[in-house]
Amino acid sequence: MWPFQPRMPSPERALAGRTTPMPVPERHFVNGNPMVGPFPGMSTAMFGMGCFWGAERKFWTVPGVFSTAVGYAAGFTPHATYREVCSGQTGHNEVVRVIFDPAKVSYAELLRVFWENHDPTQGMRQGNDSGTQYRSGIYVYAGQRAEAEATRDAFGAALAKAGFPVITTEIVDAPEFYFAEEYHQQYLAKNPGGYCGLGGTGVSCPAGLTTG
Repeated sequence: MWPFQPRMPSPERALAGRTTPMPVPERHFVNGNPMVGPFPGMSTAMFGMGCFWGAERKFWTVPGVFSTAVGYAAGFTPHATYREVCSGQTGHNEVVRVIFDPAKVSYAELLRVFWENHDPTQGMRQGNDSGTQYRSGIYVYAGQRAEAEATRDAFGAALAKAGFPVITTEIVDAPEFYFAEEYHQQYLAKNPGGYCGLGGTGVSCPAGLTTG
């Protein structure tokens, strides 16, 4: 157990935010696909797994992923800035939104990437990064909750066998996604030597999990 866990602000104490959306690039820096929808024929997933720079890179490399974007979600402040999120006064998590072709990659595969590439037992932190914005989260769209919960239970059992504590990942209905600033988008492709604090547990997520 970590000696200190940051706390979520109450909605009443959260920063007010603004009505103006964050400007974002039209095209993905890595693959040139659109950053803003609509995305006909595609599905959407959203994850929080620590610093969003490294999380986004994990997903844009997955075959079948059409576009990725980093942003803020699951808090209270509309169109928050990075500085505001880092203050701990918005309640937001740093998240990656994944647009994927379900004919080419399954949601189960994206869940495997999620579970295996961070430590989902650390509460409001990930490694040396501490704050509410670094919590582990799966933000589910229609038809995704059962599979997310099944993989949580299976991976939790595998982690327990390896001596890890209980998973702290929140699984909630997908909230509104607010784009992060342009310089955060595909950051590690623009800055190959940039910071990435992402690290897994070394435990594999059990394969072949289905809900149907």
